[in-house]
Amino acid sequence: MPMTTVDVEPALRRGAALFHGLADRNRLAIVGYLAHGERRVVDLTKVLGLAQGTVSGHLACLRDCGLIVGRPEGRQMFYSIAHPELMDLLGAAEQLLALTGEAVELCPTYGPTDADPDVHSETTPTATTPTATTPTATTTTNTEEVAP
Repeated sequence: MPMTTVDVEPALRRGAALFHGLADRNRLAIVGYLAHGERRVVDLTKVLGLAQGTVSGHLACLRDCGLIVGRPEGRQMFYSIAHPELMDLLGAAEQLLALTGEAVELCPTYGPTDADPDVHSETTPTATTPTATTPTATTTTNTEEVAP
C-alpha cells in the first residue's frame, strides 16, 4: 500500500496568518469591543483614542483575515465579529495566559518592551478593554471628534 503524505504547509501558513492578524494589541482591543455588538469606526476611535485612519487600517486587516464583517447602512459601515468561534479562541487564549502566568509577558522575543514595534505614533488605549469573557464599562478622556 503506497504511503500518502498530507501537505501541512498551507495549513501552517493559514494558521500563522491568523495569529499574525491577531498579534496587535489594538486589533485585539477592537475584537474585544466588537464582541459586545456592532461598532462603527467613529465609535472605535472614541473608545480606543486612536486616529480614524489607524482604526480603519486595523479593521481592514481583520476583515481581510475573515475575522470581522462590515454591514453598510446608508453612508456608515457597522462592523461585527464574522464567526463566534473567534471568541472561543480568545477565551482559550485567556485561559492559557492564566496558566502561564508571567512567562508570556516576560518572553524575551515577544513580550512587551518600551520600544514595542507594534506601537504606532498613536497612544495606546487608555480605556479598559473588554475581554472575550468579561464585559466591562469603558471610559476615555479623549475628546477628539472624528467625522464618520
